[in-house]
Amino acid sequence: MIAVDTNVVVRILTDDDPVQTRRAKALFEREAIFVPKTVMIEADWVLRRAYGIAREAVVASFLNLLGLPNVFCEDSAAVVEAIGWTANGMDFADAVHLASSRDADGFATFDGDLIKQARRATGMRVVSP
Repeated sequence: MIAVDTNVVVRILTDDDPVQTRRAKALFEREAIFVPKTVMIEADWVLRRAYGIAREAVVASFLNLLGLPNVFCEDSAAVVEAIGWTANGMDFADAVHLASSRDADGFATFDGDLIKQARRATGMRVVSP
């Protein structure tokens, strides 16, 4: 299994550089791929901010990527849960942080919107410090 960096994921999802995209696709065809959840967070930021890709398209792309039989994502249950929350309007990075904290007794943030969204999405105690 080989882990990939954000730029490899972005090439696969955007096809913005034909040479690098071909190389990235060839890697995905010949290897089992490990995607760290930090790569997913950074990819979301790059796709939405640098490329201007809509949230819905990023969500669909992430689900397609993680649905490939040879792709394994770190803490996939949390990442998939975060993708679902993102589809409903939560920021992806915030959603990953929240989903990754499911074994904690609660979640603290100063972000008022996240508090409201997190309380709706989870049964977790969400507080402002």
